[in-house]
Amino acid sequence: MEPIVATKPWERVRELLVEAEPHALVDYLDSLPADDIVRTVFRLTVDEQARLLTFLPPRTAAGLLDDVPEAHAADILDDLSAKEAASIVEELDSDMAADVLAELDADDLEEILRQMDPTDADEARQLISYPADSAGGLMMTEYLAFSGSTKIGDVVATVASQTADIPLYLLQQIMVISPLGRLRGAVNLSDMAFAEPNTRLNQFLQPIDSVLVTNRLEELEDFFDEHDEATAAPVLDERKHLLGVVRRRAVFEAISEKMDEDAMKRQGIIGGDELRSLPLRVRSGRRLSWLSVNILLNIVAASVIAMYQETLAAAIALAVFLPIVSDMSGCSGNQAVAVSMRELTLGIVRPEDVFRVWRKEIGVGLINGVALGLLLATAAWLWQQDIRLSIVVGAALALNTVIAVSIGGTIPLLLKGLKIDPALASGPALTTVTDMCGFFLVLSFASFALSM
Repeated sequence: MEPIVATKPWERVRELLVEAEPHALVDYLDSLPADDIVRTVFRLTVDEQARLLTFLPPRTAAGLLDDVPEAHAADILDDLSAKEAASIVEELDSDMAADVLAELDADDLEEILRQMDPTDADEARQLISYPADSAGGLMMTEYLAFSGSTKIGDVVATVASQTADIPLYLLQQIMVISPLGRLRGAVNLSDMAFAEPNTRLNQFLQPIDSVLVTNRLEELEDFFDEHDEATAAPVLDERKHLLGVVRRRAVFEAISEKMDEDAMKRQGIIGGDELRSLPLRVRSGRRLSWLSVNILLNIVAASVIAMYQETLAAAIALAVFLPIVSDMSGCSGNQAVAVSMRELTLGIVRPEDVFRVWRKEIGVGLINGVALGLLLATAAWLWQQDIRLSIVVGAALALNTVIAVSIGGTIPLLLKGLKIDPALASGPALTTVTDMCGFFLVLSFASFALSM
């Protein structure tokens, strides 16, 4: 019988792991696109992932980890010995290393840091100490900086000796620092190219815009929007000491990740970073914790219908319009939630602005509520030719839309003020209130109409 030829990347990787061929494994991974590498890693078992990293040279293993999400990279490292994990972490860019290490438990983190080079370990500790969505949390400590008295020839020699390890974006401008480490400016590579080797950097010094280590994600986004050509920015402390550089790519990747995480939270994915590689118990528990609360809230909303059973029995056509009123109001409320979440992210509003936000939403709610109410009332009339039914459902939708946008616009700010994640809690709270109010308004208006 002829052996089965592996046709999928992860099958071939499994074969090479069994054959214990590190060189062939490296060559095969080098031939794969980045997307295939990520897919392959996630198709391997936990044990196979750990074996894969131990088979590879530390630099190659670091390149592989660079392509997978930080949380999953940390899980893989957690299955290695502290020494093996440390050798790989040392080969990662400092910003990526800090992100991965931050995902580990405190004990595992310290064990790995103890196995690392003391300088690298100190840098990692410093980077981990900054908030993840700040310039400090996103910056990397690999950069080129020289004193102003350094000769151009010496700079060129240093760059030439480290070309393989220096990213291209760091070569566009060479930063110049004072003897105390304060940023003085930068020198363009184009100016150095035609300068005499004995010329000193001071002669070509130009100002360079920078960011503070405490700048948050939205401030960094504004900085790079204003500096279209900048691929990276120096990061300074309050005394203007140069601490590192933050890349444009890192900032916009962080923004994208935050948006994805918030979107998952709004769908009830606790933690916002679920992958199907996580254990079944963890995935199920995260989802069930949200769904359990949601079912209780829905029972509360449904109890309103139970209170008006006689009204529904007398006017069964109302049952058709109950979900329309609640769903349309929910859509209006979710629009208001999205705007408030965006403004919170950008720092445009704060919890204390809740009444200003509410006043802004009332106008939108009134206009849209009346428009939607008229449309639904017209549909009810065309269907049943009953003016009372048209007035009931139209008025209920109009009023519930005002309530929904009021809640949707203000609840993220209120939750933020209470230190509750608005991305996670705004949706269930809005859905419950709009359902309860929608059902109550339709049925109470109908009861009044029937009594007349």
